[in-house]
Amino acid sequence: MKKVYVSLIADLLHTGHIGVLQQAKKYGEVTVGLLTSSAANELDESVYLKYKQRLDVVENLSMVSEVIEQKTASYHENLVNLRPDFVVHGDDWINGPQSKFRDEVIILLKEWGGELIEVPYNYEISDQNVKNQLMKLGITT
Repeated sequence: MKKVYVSLIADLLHTGHIGVLQQAKKYGEVTVGLLTSSAANELDESVYLKYKQRLDVVENLSMVSEVIEQKTASYHENLVNLRPDFVVHGDDWINGPQSKFRDEVIILLKEWGGELIEVPYNYEISDQNVKNQLMKLGITT
């Protein structure tokens, strides 16, 4: 079976994450690289849930075969170790601060003939939108 890698923070799991994971599952066994809090901070993302709490949620999703720690915003270490056939990500990283990680993924995948699959980003919902709404309500961690 083909190996598929998806990197997630999964702090507030929502339909956008589920869509990416459903697409990923179509290509093979899905390994999620779950970003640590420090890795999320590299992306200027703050997390509400502790790593273990996020891990418990992601491990129990039917689309996910395995969850491993992603210690940095860079995919390098995990991709070199796993050598997946596919990396699946939302297309929101084509431009902006995450584009350097996208470029890195493309270069790494070329080394072993892997492929990047980009799923249309769901702009109706995102972690940041939910967090912004919570902050407006005065709900913080």
